[in-house]
Amino acid sequence: MWRNLWKSIDRFSVHYFKHIINELREIKVVDRLNKELVVDLMQSVVEIVMYGDRHDPSIFDCFMEYQVLAEFVRVLKVSKNSRIEAPLLQYLSIMMQNIYSEQAIYYCLSNDYINSIITHPFEFDGEDLASYYISFLRAVSSKLNKDTLCLLVKAPEDIVVAFPLYSEALSFAYHGEKMIQIAVRALTLDIYNVSDDTVFQFVTTPPASEYFSSLVLSLREKCFQLDALFDATEETCSLEKRKELFVGSDKIVDDLYYFKDILSVGKTRLSKMVIQNLISILVFPILIPLLQLNQSSGTNLSAVTSLYVISRLLQLVEEKNMINLVATAILCPCMFSSMRDAAESVTTNGISEANSSSNQLYETKETVYPELEFTENIEVEYLLGQLSEYMPSNSQSVIFSPDDIRNERSGLLSYIFSDNINLMLASLMLLVVLAESKDLDHGLKAMIRFSETKPRLSKILNALLNALASQQEVSVLVKWHIGWFLRKVLGLWETKLNHHSFSVFNFPLTEIV
Repeated sequence: MWRNLWKSIDRFSVHYFKHIINELREIKVVDRLNKELVVDLMQSVVEIVMYGDRHDPSIFDCFMEYQVLAEFVRVLKVSKNSRIEAPLLQYLSIMMQNIYSEQAIYYCLSNDYINSIITHPFEFDGEDLASYYISFLRAVSSKLNKDTLCLLVKAPEDIVVAFPLYSEALSFAYHGEKMIQIAVRALTLDIYNVSDDTVFQFVTTPPASEYFSSLVLSLREKCFQLDALFDATEETCSLEKRKELFVGSDKIVDDLYYFKDILSVGKTRLSKMVIQNLISILVFPILIPLLQLNQSSGTNLSAVTSLYVISRLLQLVEEKNMINLVATAILCPCMFSSMRDAAESVTTNGISEANSSSNQLYETKETVYPELEFTENIEVEYLLGQLSEYMPSNSQSVIFSPDDIRNERSGLLSYIFSDNINLMLASLMLLVVLAESKDLDHGLKAMIRFSETKPRLSKILNALLNALASQQEVSVLVKWHIGWFLRKVLGLWETKLNHHSFSVFNFPLTEIV
Protein backbone atom coordinates (compact mmCIF):
# COMPACT_ATOMS: atom_id res chain seq x y z
CA MET A 1 0.00 0.00 0.00
CA TRP A 2 2.73 2.43 1.01
CA ARG A 3 4.62 1.85 -2.22
CA ASN A 4 1.67 3.21 -4.19
CA LEU A 5 2.40 6.61 -2.71
CA TRP A 6 5.61 6.71 -4.72
CA LYS A 7 3.93 6.33 -8.10
CA SER A 8 3.99 10.03 -8.74
CA ILE A 9 7.67 10.23 -7.86
CA ASP A 10 10.40 9.72 -10.47
CA ARG A 11 11.34 6.07 -9.98
CA PHE A 12 14.79 6.71 -11.43
CA SER A 13 15.66 9.42 -8.92
CA VAL A 14 18.28 9.06 -6.18
CA HIS A 15 15.57 9.75 -3.61
CA TYR A 16 13.43 6.84 -4.75
CA PHE A 17 16.52 4.62 -5.04
CA LYS A 18 17.38 5.25 -1.38
CA HIS A 19 13.82 4.32 -0.42
CA ILE A 20 14.11 0.99 -2.27
CA ILE A 21 17.44 0.26 -0.59
CA ASN A 22 16.00 0.96 2.86
CA GLU A 23 13.10 -1.39 2.18
CA LEU A 24 15.56 -4.08 1.16
CA ARG A 25 17.58 -3.51 4.32
CA GLU A 26 14.50 -4.11 6.44
CA ILE A 27 14.21 -7.68 5.16
CA LYS A 28 15.42 -9.92 7.97
CA VAL A 29 14.44 -13.25 6.45
CA VAL A 30 13.21 -14.30 3.02
CA ASP A 31 10.41 -16.85 2.94
CA ARG A 32 7.45 -17.67 0.77
CA LEU A 33 5.40 -14.87 2.31
CA ASN A 34 7.69 -12.01 1.29
CA LYS A 35 9.49 -13.56 -1.68
CA GLU A 36 7.57 -11.53 -4.27
CA LEU A 37 8.29 -8.29 -2.41
CA VAL A 38 12.00 -9.06 -2.30
CA VAL A 39 12.03 -9.97 -6.01
CA ASP A 40 10.32 -6.65 -6.83
CA LEU A 41 12.86 -4.74 -4.75
CA MET A 42 15.81 -6.44 -6.46
CA GLN A 43 14.31 -5.78 -9.87
CA SER A 44 13.86 -2.10 -9.03
CA VAL A 45 17.44 -1.83 -7.75
CA VAL A 46 18.87 -3.37 -10.94
CA GLU A 47 16.76 -1.21 -13.23
CA ILE A 48 17.75 1.99 -11.42
CA VAL A 49 21.44 1.04 -11.36
CA MET A 50 21.45 0.37 -15.12
CA TYR A 51 19.72 3.70 -15.73
CA GLY A 52 22.19 5.50 -13.48
CA ASP A 53 25.17 3.91 -15.24
CA ARG A 54 24.10 5.63 -18.45
CA HIS A 55 22.39 8.81 -17.30
CA ASP A 56 23.02 9.71 -13.66
CA PRO A 57 26.37 9.03 -11.94
CA SER A 58 24.89 10.06 -8.58
CA ILE A 59 22.76 6.91 -8.60
CA PHE A 60 25.82 4.70 -8.74
CA ASP A 61 27.47 6.82 -6.05
CA CYS A 62 24.47 5.97 -3.89
CA PHE A 63 24.78 2.29 -4.91
CA MET A 64 28.36 2.26 -3.62
CA GLU A 65 27.63 4.32 -0.50
CA TYR A 66 24.84 1.99 0.62
CA GLN A 67 26.82 -1.13 -0.38
CA VAL A 68 23.84 -2.59 -2.19
CA LEU A 69 25.77 -5.66 -3.38
CA ALA A 70 26.39 -6.51 0.25
CA GLU A 71 22.60 -6.44 0.71
CA PHE A 72 22.18 -8.91 -2.14
CA VAL A 73 24.69 -11.23 -0.46
CA ARG A 74 22.84 -10.88 2.85
CA VAL A 75 19.46 -11.61 1.22
CA LEU A 76 20.94 -14.75 -0.28
CA LYS A 77 22.12 -15.92 3.13
CA VAL A 78 18.83 -15.24 4.97
CA SER A 79 16.58 -16.95 2.43
CA LYS A 80 14.80 -20.03 3.80
CA ASN A 81 13.47 -22.34 1.13
CA SER A 82 12.05 -19.34 -0.69
CA ARG A 83 13.60 -20.10 -4.09
CA ILE A 84 14.98 -16.57 -4.17
CA GLU A 85 18.30 -17.74 -5.63
CA ALA A 86 17.18 -17.97 -9.26
CA PRO A 87 15.70 -14.44 -9.56
CA LEU A 88 18.62 -12.98 -7.58
CA LEU A 89 21.14 -14.55 -10.00
CA GLN A 90 19.02 -13.50 -12.96
CA TYR A 91 18.87 -9.84 -11.92
CA LEU A 92 22.56 -9.74 -11.08
CA SER A 93 23.36 -11.22 -14.50
CA ILE A 94 21.24 -8.56 -16.18
CA MET A 95 22.97 -5.84 -14.18
CA MET A 96 26.48 -7.11 -14.95
CA GLN A 97 25.69 -7.39 -18.65
CA ASN A 98 24.32 -3.85 -18.84
CA ILE A 99 26.80 -1.74 -16.91
CA TYR A 100 29.62 -0.25 -18.95
CA SER A 101 31.35 2.47 -16.98
CA GLU A 102 34.77 1.45 -15.67
CA GLN A 103 33.92 2.71 -12.19
CA ALA A 104 30.75 0.60 -12.00
CA ILE A 105 32.46 -2.56 -13.26
CA TYR A 106 35.45 -2.10 -10.97
CA TYR A 107 33.26 -1.56 -7.91
CA CYS A 108 30.99 -4.54 -8.61
CA LEU A 109 33.95 -6.88 -8.90
CA SER A 110 35.75 -5.54 -5.82
CA ASN A 111 35.14 -6.07 -2.09
CA ASP A 112 34.68 -9.82 -2.66
CA TYR A 113 30.90 -9.51 -3.09
CA ILE A 114 30.90 -11.40 -6.39
CA ASN A 115 33.12 -14.15 -4.98
CA SER A 116 30.74 -14.49 -2.01
CA ILE A 117 27.86 -15.12 -4.41
CA ILE A 118 29.91 -17.47 -6.58
CA THR A 119 30.92 -19.63 -3.61
CA HIS A 120 27.47 -19.63 -1.97
CA PRO A 121 26.32 -23.24 -1.35
CA PHE A 122 23.53 -23.33 -3.90
CA GLU A 123 21.42 -26.45 -4.13
CA PHE A 124 21.38 -27.29 -7.82
CA ASP A 125 18.47 -29.67 -7.67
CA GLY A 126 17.00 -28.52 -10.96
CA GLU A 127 18.10 -27.40 -14.40
CA ASP A 128 16.89 -23.80 -14.02
CA LEU A 129 19.10 -22.75 -11.11
CA ALA A 130 22.21 -24.15 -12.79
CA SER A 131 21.39 -22.15 -15.93
CA TYR A 132 20.92 -18.93 -13.95
CA TYR A 133 24.13 -19.56 -12.03
CA ILE A 134 26.23 -20.16 -15.15
CA SER A 135 24.65 -17.13 -16.86
CA PHE A 136 25.74 -15.06 -13.87
CA LEU A 137 29.30 -16.41 -14.05
CA ARG A 138 29.36 -15.77 -17.78
CA ALA A 139 28.18 -12.18 -17.25
CA VAL A 140 31.00 -11.65 -14.76
CA SER A 141 33.63 -13.16 -17.07
CA SER A 142 32.55 -10.84 -19.89
CA LYS A 143 33.78 -7.88 -17.81
CA LEU A 144 37.26 -9.26 -17.20
CA ASN A 145 40.38 -7.44 -18.32
CA LYS A 146 43.89 -6.98 -16.97
CA ASP A 147 42.63 -4.44 -14.42
CA THR A 148 39.59 -6.33 -13.12
CA LEU A 149 40.83 -9.93 -13.17
CA CYS A 150 42.97 -9.37 -10.08
CA LEU A 151 39.80 -8.48 -8.11
CA LEU A 152 38.45 -12.02 -8.40
CA VAL A 153 41.57 -14.05 -7.55
CA LYS A 154 43.24 -14.70 -4.23
CA ALA A 155 46.92 -14.11 -4.85
CA PRO A 156 49.13 -13.60 -1.81
CA GLU A 157 52.67 -12.80 -2.90
CA ASP A 158 51.55 -12.63 -6.55
CA ILE A 159 50.77 -16.35 -6.68
CA VAL A 160 47.15 -17.23 -7.44
CA VAL A 161 45.97 -19.80 -4.90
CA ALA A 162 42.24 -19.55 -5.56
CA PHE A 163 40.05 -18.40 -8.43
CA PRO A 164 36.40 -19.17 -7.56
CA LEU A 165 34.97 -17.94 -10.87
CA TYR A 166 37.13 -20.40 -12.83
CA SER A 167 37.00 -23.31 -10.39
CA GLU A 168 33.24 -23.20 -9.85
CA ALA A 169 32.56 -22.88 -13.58
CA LEU A 170 34.64 -25.99 -14.32
CA SER A 171 32.39 -28.05 -12.05
CA PHE A 172 29.74 -27.60 -14.78
CA ALA A 173 32.06 -28.41 -17.69
CA TYR A 174 30.29 -31.72 -18.37
CA HIS A 175 26.77 -30.71 -17.41
CA GLY A 176 23.99 -32.48 -19.25
CA GLU A 177 22.64 -29.25 -20.70
CA LYS A 178 24.54 -28.33 -23.88
CA MET A 179 24.03 -24.57 -23.42
CA ILE A 180 25.65 -24.73 -19.99
CA GLN A 181 28.66 -26.53 -21.47
CA ILE A 182 28.97 -23.86 -24.16
CA ALA A 183 28.74 -21.07 -21.56
CA VAL A 184 31.48 -22.67 -19.45
CA ARG A 185 33.81 -22.89 -22.45
CA ALA A 186 33.09 -19.27 -23.37
CA LEU A 187 33.88 -18.28 -19.78
CA THR A 188 37.22 -20.10 -19.80
CA LEU A 189 38.16 -18.39 -23.07
CA ASP A 190 37.27 -15.01 -21.54
CA ILE A 191 39.73 -15.78 -18.74
CA TYR A 192 42.49 -17.14 -21.01
CA ASN A 193 42.23 -14.15 -23.36
CA VAL A 194 43.05 -11.74 -20.55
CA SER A 195 46.55 -13.28 -20.78
CA ASP A 196 47.51 -12.90 -17.14
CA ASP A 197 50.68 -14.86 -16.35
CA THR A 198 49.75 -15.55 -12.72
CA VAL A 199 46.40 -16.96 -13.82
CA PHE A 200 48.09 -19.10 -16.48
CA GLN A 201 50.31 -20.51 -13.78
CA PHE A 202 47.21 -21.33 -11.73
CA VAL A 203 45.25 -23.01 -14.56
CA THR A 204 48.27 -25.09 -15.68
CA THR A 205 49.08 -26.32 -12.17
CA PRO A 206 47.23 -29.19 -10.44
CA PRO A 207 44.44 -29.48 -9.55
CA ALA A 208 43.21 -26.83 -12.03
CA SER A 209 45.32 -28.31 -14.85
CA GLU A 210 43.37 -31.57 -14.61
CA TYR A 211 40.68 -29.82 -16.64
CA PHE A 212 42.78 -30.17 -19.80
CA SER A 213 43.44 -33.87 -19.35
CA SER A 214 39.75 -34.47 -18.61
CA LEU A 215 38.86 -32.58 -21.79
CA VAL A 216 41.07 -34.84 -23.89
CA LEU A 217 39.81 -37.95 -22.10
CA SER A 218 36.25 -36.84 -22.87
CA LEU A 219 37.23 -36.30 -26.51
CA ARG A 220 38.81 -39.76 -26.64
CA GLU A 221 35.63 -41.29 -25.24
CA LYS A 222 33.65 -39.55 -27.99
CA CYS A 223 36.05 -41.08 -30.52
CA PHE A 224 35.23 -44.56 -29.22
CA GLN A 225 31.52 -43.75 -29.36
CA LEU A 226 31.96 -42.61 -32.96
CA ASP A 227 33.83 -45.82 -33.72
CA ALA A 228 30.95 -47.89 -32.36
CA LEU A 229 28.48 -45.87 -34.44
CA PHE A 230 30.65 -46.37 -37.52
CA ASP A 231 30.69 -50.14 -37.00
CA ALA A 232 26.92 -50.17 -36.56
CA THR A 233 26.45 -48.05 -39.69
CA GLU A 234 28.59 -50.41 -41.77
CA GLU A 235 26.40 -53.32 -40.72
CA THR A 236 23.08 -51.53 -41.23
CA CYS A 237 23.29 -48.20 -43.01
CA SER A 238 19.88 -46.76 -42.13
CA LEU A 239 19.07 -43.06 -42.27
CA GLU A 240 18.77 -42.93 -38.48
CA LYS A 241 22.20 -44.48 -37.96
CA ARG A 242 23.74 -42.06 -40.47
CA LYS A 243 22.26 -39.15 -38.51
CA GLU A 244 23.73 -40.56 -35.29
CA LEU A 245 27.09 -40.85 -37.03
CA PHE A 246 26.98 -37.20 -38.11
CA VAL A 247 25.97 -36.07 -34.60
CA GLY A 248 28.86 -38.05 -33.10
CA SER A 249 31.27 -36.51 -35.61
CA ASP A 250 29.94 -33.00 -34.85
CA LYS A 251 30.61 -33.49 -31.14
CA ILE A 252 34.25 -34.30 -31.88
CA VAL A 253 34.56 -31.31 -34.22
CA ASP A 254 33.09 -29.01 -31.54
CA ASP A 255 35.76 -30.15 -29.08
CA LEU A 256 38.51 -29.65 -31.65
CA TYR A 257 37.37 -26.10 -32.34
CA TYR A 258 37.49 -25.41 -28.61
CA PHE A 259 41.08 -26.65 -28.47
CA LYS A 260 41.84 -24.43 -31.45
CA ASP A 261 40.37 -21.43 -29.61
CA ILE A 262 42.51 -22.17 -26.55
CA LEU A 263 45.68 -22.47 -28.63
CA SER A 264 44.85 -19.24 -30.48
CA VAL A 265 45.33 -17.37 -27.18
CA GLY A 266 49.01 -17.72 -28.03
CA LYS A 267 50.48 -18.25 -24.57
CA THR A 268 53.30 -20.80 -24.50
CA ARG A 269 52.52 -22.17 -21.05
CA LEU A 270 48.86 -22.78 -21.87
CA SER A 271 49.53 -24.08 -25.39
CA LYS A 272 52.13 -26.51 -24.15
CA MET A 273 49.72 -27.90 -21.55
CA VAL A 274 46.99 -28.44 -24.15
CA ILE A 275 49.29 -29.95 -26.80
CA GLN A 276 50.96 -32.22 -24.28
CA ASN A 277 47.60 -33.66 -23.23
CA LEU A 278 46.40 -34.02 -26.83
CA ILE A 279 49.58 -35.79 -27.85
CA SER A 280 49.93 -38.10 -24.87
CA ILE A 281 46.27 -38.98 -24.27
CA LEU A 282 44.83 -38.91 -27.80
CA VAL A 283 47.36 -38.81 -30.63
CA PHE A 284 49.95 -41.33 -29.42
CA PRO A 285 47.40 -43.95 -28.29
CA ILE A 286 45.80 -43.68 -31.73
CA LEU A 287 49.02 -43.67 -33.77
CA ILE A 288 50.76 -46.54 -31.99
CA PRO A 289 48.18 -49.22 -32.95
CA LEU A 290 47.56 -47.52 -36.29
CA LEU A 291 51.25 -47.90 -37.14
CA GLN A 292 51.19 -51.46 -35.78
CA LEU A 293 54.06 -50.77 -33.41
CA ASN A 294 53.65 -54.06 -31.55
CA GLN A 295 51.64 -52.43 -28.77
CA SER A 296 48.00 -53.47 -28.74
CA SER A 297 45.71 -53.21 -25.74
CA GLY A 298 42.69 -54.76 -27.43
CA THR A 299 40.78 -51.52 -26.97
CA ASN A 300 42.05 -49.69 -30.05
CA LEU A 301 39.97 -47.61 -32.42
CA SER A 302 39.41 -48.97 -35.89
CA ALA A 303 41.85 -47.75 -38.53
CA VAL A 304 39.16 -45.71 -40.32
CA THR A 305 38.12 -43.86 -37.16
CA SER A 306 41.74 -43.34 -36.13
CA LEU A 307 42.66 -41.84 -39.49
CA TYR A 308 39.55 -39.65 -39.46
CA VAL A 309 40.20 -38.31 -35.95
CA ILE A 310 43.87 -37.54 -36.64
CA SER A 311 42.98 -35.85 -39.94
CA ARG A 312 40.31 -33.65 -38.36
CA LEU A 313 42.60 -32.82 -35.44
CA LEU A 314 45.37 -31.59 -37.73
CA GLN A 315 42.95 -29.87 -40.09
CA LEU A 316 41.09 -27.90 -37.41
CA VAL A 317 43.66 -27.30 -34.69
CA GLU A 318 46.47 -26.39 -37.15
CA GLU A 319 49.25 -26.58 -34.58
CA LYS A 320 52.74 -26.71 -36.09
CA ASN A 321 54.36 -29.02 -33.55
CA MET A 322 51.51 -31.50 -33.69
CA ILE A 323 51.47 -31.59 -37.49
CA ASN A 324 55.20 -32.37 -37.61
CA LEU A 325 54.87 -34.95 -34.85
CA VAL A 326 52.18 -36.86 -36.73
CA ALA A 327 54.02 -36.58 -40.04
CA THR A 328 57.20 -37.80 -38.36
CA ALA A 329 55.38 -40.76 -36.85
CA ILE A 330 53.92 -41.73 -40.22
CA LEU A 331 56.97 -41.12 -42.39
CA CYS A 332 59.78 -41.84 -39.91
CA PRO A 333 58.53 -44.51 -37.50
CA CYS A 334 62.13 -45.17 -36.46
CA MET A 335 62.23 -41.66 -35.01
CA PHE A 336 58.78 -42.08 -33.47
CA SER A 337 59.56 -45.42 -31.86
CA SER A 338 62.97 -44.54 -30.45
CA MET A 339 62.30 -41.03 -29.30
CA ARG A 340 61.93 -42.01 -25.66
CA ASP A 341 65.54 -43.21 -25.63
CA ALA A 342 66.57 -39.99 -27.31
CA ALA A 343 64.58 -37.93 -24.84
CA GLU A 344 66.26 -39.65 -21.91
CA SER A 345 69.68 -39.03 -23.42
CA VAL A 346 68.88 -35.35 -23.81
CA THR A 347 67.59 -34.92 -20.27
CA THR A 348 70.05 -37.12 -18.39
CA ASN A 349 73.28 -37.36 -20.32
CA GLY A 350 73.66 -33.99 -21.99
CA ILE A 351 73.99 -32.77 -25.54
CA SER A 352 76.64 -35.20 -26.72
CA GLU A 353 74.35 -38.24 -26.50
CA ALA A 354 71.49 -36.28 -28.02
CA ASN A 355 73.72 -35.59 -31.01
CA SER A 356 74.61 -39.26 -31.11
CA SER A 357 70.91 -40.15 -31.25
CA SER A 358 70.43 -37.65 -34.04
CA ASN A 359 73.31 -39.22 -35.96
CA GLN A 360 71.64 -42.63 -35.62
CA LEU A 361 68.50 -41.17 -37.14
CA TYR A 362 70.51 -39.67 -39.99
CA GLU A 363 71.97 -43.10 -40.71
CA THR A 364 68.59 -44.82 -40.52
CA LYS A 365 67.00 -42.25 -42.79
CA GLU A 366 69.76 -42.55 -45.36
CA THR A 367 69.29 -46.34 -45.35
CA VAL A 368 65.53 -46.18 -45.81
CA TYR A 369 65.21 -43.01 -47.94
CA PRO A 370 68.53 -42.61 -49.78
CA GLU A 371 66.84 -40.47 -52.45
CA LEU A 372 66.49 -37.45 -50.12
CA GLU A 373 69.21 -35.33 -48.57
CA PHE A 374 68.22 -35.85 -44.97
CA THR A 375 70.63 -33.41 -43.38
CA GLU A 376 69.34 -30.53 -45.48
CA ASN A 377 65.63 -31.32 -45.60
CA ILE A 378 64.69 -32.27 -42.04
CA GLU A 379 65.72 -30.55 -38.84
CA VAL A 380 66.24 -33.75 -36.89
CA GLU A 381 67.34 -32.23 -33.62
CA TYR A 382 64.34 -29.88 -33.64
CA LEU A 383 61.93 -32.74 -34.31
CA LEU A 384 63.59 -34.89 -31.69
CA GLY A 385 63.19 -32.15 -29.14
CA GLN A 386 59.52 -31.73 -29.99
CA LEU A 387 58.85 -35.47 -29.93
CA SER A 388 60.56 -35.98 -26.59
CA GLU A 389 58.75 -33.03 -25.03
CA TYR A 390 55.33 -34.55 -25.68
CA MET A 391 56.22 -38.23 -25.26
CA PRO A 392 53.91 -39.95 -22.74
CA SER A 393 55.82 -40.94 -19.61
CA ASN A 394 54.42 -44.48 -19.64
CA SER A 395 55.27 -45.23 -23.26
CA GLN A 396 57.67 -47.96 -24.30
CA SER A 397 60.50 -47.79 -26.81
CA VAL A 398 60.41 -50.10 -29.79
CA ILE A 399 63.58 -50.86 -31.72
CA PHE A 400 63.31 -51.28 -35.50
CA SER A 401 65.68 -52.55 -38.10
CA PRO A 402 65.70 -50.81 -41.50
CA ASP A 403 63.62 -53.66 -42.96
CA ASP A 404 61.06 -53.24 -40.16
CA ILE A 405 60.86 -49.54 -40.89
CA ARG A 406 60.16 -50.16 -44.57
CA ASN A 407 57.45 -52.66 -43.64
CA GLU A 408 55.81 -50.35 -41.12
CA ARG A 409 55.72 -47.39 -43.47
CA SER A 410 54.38 -49.50 -46.32
CA GLY A 411 51.90 -50.91 -43.81
CA LEU A 412 50.42 -47.46 -43.31
CA LEU A 413 50.43 -46.73 -47.03
CA SER A 414 48.88 -50.12 -47.67
CA TYR A 415 45.64 -48.66 -46.25
CA ILE A 416 45.43 -46.67 -49.48
CA PHE A 417 45.52 -49.90 -51.48
CA SER A 418 42.95 -51.62 -49.27
CA ASP A 419 39.83 -53.16 -50.79
CA ASN A 420 37.92 -51.25 -48.11
CA ILE A 421 37.03 -47.94 -49.79
CA ASN A 422 36.40 -46.21 -46.47
CA LEU A 423 39.88 -47.15 -45.28
CA MET A 424 41.44 -46.00 -48.54
CA LEU A 425 39.70 -42.61 -48.40
CA ALA A 426 40.48 -42.08 -44.71
CA SER A 427 44.20 -42.75 -45.22
CA LEU A 428 44.29 -40.49 -48.27
CA MET A 429 42.58 -37.77 -46.27
CA LEU A 430 45.41 -37.80 -43.74
CA LEU A 431 48.04 -37.62 -46.48
CA VAL A 432 46.22 -34.72 -48.17
CA VAL A 433 45.86 -32.80 -44.89
CA LEU A 434 49.57 -33.18 -44.20
CA ALA A 435 50.59 -32.34 -47.76
CA GLU A 436 48.47 -29.16 -47.73
CA SER A 437 49.74 -27.96 -44.37
CA LYS A 438 51.81 -24.79 -44.53
CA ASP A 439 53.48 -25.75 -41.24
CA LEU A 440 54.89 -29.08 -42.40
CA ASP A 441 58.68 -29.36 -42.34
CA HIS A 442 60.24 -29.20 -45.86
CA GLY A 443 61.85 -32.59 -45.69
CA LEU A 444 58.69 -34.23 -44.43
CA LYS A 445 56.71 -32.51 -47.16
CA ALA A 446 59.13 -33.80 -49.79
CA MET A 447 58.73 -37.31 -48.40
CA ILE A 448 54.96 -37.14 -48.26
CA ARG A 449 54.77 -35.84 -51.82
CA PHE A 450 56.95 -38.81 -52.99
CA SER A 451 59.03 -36.37 -55.00
CA GLU A 452 61.46 -39.09 -56.05
CA THR A 453 59.18 -42.12 -55.83
CA LYS A 454 56.89 -41.97 -58.87
CA PRO A 455 56.02 -45.70 -58.77
CA ARG A 456 54.34 -45.26 -55.39
CA LEU A 457 52.40 -42.25 -56.69
CA SER A 458 51.25 -44.30 -59.68
CA LYS A 459 49.98 -46.96 -57.30
CA ILE A 460 47.92 -44.38 -55.41
CA LEU A 461 46.40 -43.05 -58.63
CA ASN A 462 45.61 -46.55 -59.83
CA ALA A 463 43.97 -47.39 -56.50
CA LEU A 464 41.70 -44.34 -56.82
CA LEU A 465 40.88 -45.02 -60.45
CA ASN A 466 40.11 -48.66 -59.75
CA ALA A 467 37.80 -47.66 -56.93
CA LEU A 468 36.08 -45.12 -59.19
CA ALA A 469 35.62 -47.68 -61.97
CA SER A 470 34.64 -50.46 -59.58
CA GLN A 471 31.46 -52.41 -60.31
CA GLN A 472 30.78 -52.78 -56.58
CA GLU A 473 27.69 -51.16 -55.12
CA VAL A 474 29.08 -47.80 -54.07
CA SER A 475 26.94 -44.77 -53.31
CA VAL A 476 27.09 -41.68 -55.51
CA LEU A 477 28.42 -39.71 -52.51
CA VAL A 478 31.34 -42.11 -52.06
CA LYS A 479 32.18 -41.90 -55.75
CA TRP A 480 32.04 -38.12 -55.51
CA HIS A 481 34.57 -38.29 -52.65
CA ILE A 482 36.80 -40.59 -54.68
CA GLY A 483 36.72 -38.09 -57.55
CA TRP A 484 37.51 -35.27 -55.13
CA PHE A 485 40.55 -37.14 -53.80
CA LEU A 486 41.67 -37.94 -57.33
CA ARG A 487 41.60 -34.24 -58.18
CA LYS A 488 43.50 -33.41 -54.97
CA VAL A 489 46.20 -35.99 -55.66
CA LEU A 490 46.66 -34.78 -59.22
CA GLY A 491 46.97 -31.19 -58.03
CA LEU A 492 49.12 -31.67 -54.95
CA TRP A 493 51.50 -34.12 -56.55
CA GLU A 494 51.58 -32.22 -59.86
CA THR A 495 50.90 -35.16 -62.12
CA LYS A 496 48.49 -36.03 -64.93
CA LEU A 497 46.46 -39.00 -66.04
CA ASN A 498 47.68 -40.84 -69.14
CA HIS A 499 46.15 -43.23 -71.65
CA HIS A 500 46.89 -46.19 -69.40
CA SER A 501 45.02 -44.53 -66.51
CA PHE A 502 41.75 -44.56 -68.46
CA SER A 503 42.07 -48.22 -69.42
CA VAL A 504 40.44 -49.21 -66.12
CA PHE A 505 37.17 -47.72 -67.41
CA ASN A 506 37.21 -50.06 -70.42
CA PHE A 507 36.79 -47.36 -73.06
CA PRO A 508 39.31 -45.75 -75.41
CA LEU A 509 40.76 -42.36 -74.69
CA THR A 510 39.28 -40.97 -77.92
CA GLU A 511 35.78 -41.25 -76.44
CA ILE A 512 36.70 -38.73 -73.72
CA VAL A 513 37.81 -36.04 -76.13
